[in-house]
Amino acid sequence: MAGSGAFGGVRAGFSTPRLSVVPTLNDLAHARTSLDDADLAWLHLLLADWQIIADLSFADLVLWLPDRDGRGFWAGAQMRPTTGPTAYLDDLVGGFVASGARPLLDSAYEQGRVAREGDPEWRDDIPVRVEAIPVRRGEQIIAVVARNTNLLGVRTPSRLELAYLQTANDLAQMISNGLFPFPGQRSDHADSPRVGDGFVRVDPAGRVSYASPNALSVYRRLGLAHDLAGLVLADVTRELVPTARRPDETTLSAVLGGRLPSDTETGNDDAALILRAIPLRPTGEHEGALVLVRDVTDLRSRDRVLMTKDATIREIHHRVKNNLQTVAALLRLQARRIGPLEGRSALEEAVRRVGSIAIVHETLSQALDETVDFDEVADRLRLMVTDVSGTETEVVSAREGSFGTLASETATPLAMVLTEVLQNAVEHGFAGSVGRIVVTAHRIVGRLHVSVEDDGRGLPAGFDVDASTGLGLSIVRTLVESELDGVLEIGPAQDGGTRVQLDLPVADRAQAPL
Repeated sequence: MAGSGAFGGVRAGFSTPRLSVVPTLNDLAHARTSLDDADLAWLHLLLADWQIIADLSFADLVLWLPDRDGRGFWAGAQMRPTTGPTAYLDDLVGGFVASGARPLLDSAYEQGRVAREGDPEWRDDIPVRVEAIPVRRGEQIIAVVARNTNLLGVRTPSRLELAYLQTANDLAQMISNGLFPFPGQRSDHADSPRVGDGFVRVDPAGRVSYASPNALSVYRRLGLAHDLAGLVLADVTRELVPTARRPDETTLSAVLGGRLPSDTETGNDDAALILRAIPLRPTGEHEGALVLVRDVTDLRSRDRVLMTKDATIREIHHRVKNNLQTVAALLRLQARRIGPLEGRSALEEAVRRVGSIAIVHETLSQALDETVDFDEVADRLRLMVTDVSGTETEVVSAREGSFGTLASETATPLAMVLTEVLQNAVEHGFAGSVGRIVVTAHRIVGRLHVSVEDDGRGLPAGFDVDASTGLGLSIVRTLVESELDGVLEIGPAQDGGTRVQLDLPVADRAQAPL
């Protein structure tokens, strides 16, 4: 009868609290249970790998947490299989089931053993086979995993499906005995293989008892000319992979022999693969292992292409920087040969402008992406301008706050603007006197605010930024308004001198460094 059964899905004894957002496992555990941080760390290790269990089981998994007052269980997490149909049409996370409403949960939690229902339940006209797996940590049962299999369309299982289910049952028994997950063990690879990528079952001696078609295809690409069944997986891999491409012998033997819960990457000129071993010890004794295999040949090929492109871009920035420095050197030589002071000053200003762009490209040549830590650029520009301010003018400068990381298309014009503003302060704000310049930067909600303040003699009487025709100020206005889409303000500082303020939009991807 639809909706009947002791473990009745979203109907029998199940309620969902009215929450504005779905709670996280930690939030729910802290609010509703007595689980401590060590318990939660264990559960997170389990959740890191329970997609594997769901896929091997062809079943939905729901993690149920015991209420601190013993009133029932809270659904802390849920996982659907990628290898079969789901048994749940709804998300259950955050829901509550009272004690007694689902006897299998109570039985698994209280008795510390896997509990199974003889007859399938019916949920939304779907027959569902139900099991409850106690999650043991040490001597305590800290949660229960419900395994729910949609039985619609079930046929006589193939050899692959039987191998999956046997392995899933071994892992379920390990969970109930506190032997899985492995303490502190997580995959080191972002590309860690899944069940569907390639499944290999090895016996205690590391000999292949079953290999899925996908796993066999991976080894075929590696160069295997025959079946894997009956062969020692570590020996086969040694024959196919040159010594220089193998992991160390200890890792190779331990992982491919199924005795170390870890993963490794290997390959040859034809293929690259990641292998991950999960030792199987349902009764405490080593009974072999699950070895997952993934062909990452195409991924590694794309990685190499990207690395080559990144290296090429960095080299281009390096060469641009060198070319700009050559141009600056030529201008500097030309300035020394020009007699009139006005001509020499104009060339020296050009040298500084070219130098500011070169600094940005030098920073980009050392970066892994097209972003710049602009604090480093700003500090170098400060020193470049004040160090060449002349023997009659002693100007010191400082930076307060942080520009953060900026995209290259913002960094280059901003470097030129900062150079012009600093140079203008040195030349016109002090004119032979001692002074100080402070550059302040801070970011607020997608915008960068910059001020350059000096304690010099201030703006001339009747100064109007819109009416000014000076080359430096024209460059600054054009770059700020046209290139940076920002706002420029020039006015007197609070304690005398001049303050130049910039307000610029910055991309969200460029965040201030921590």
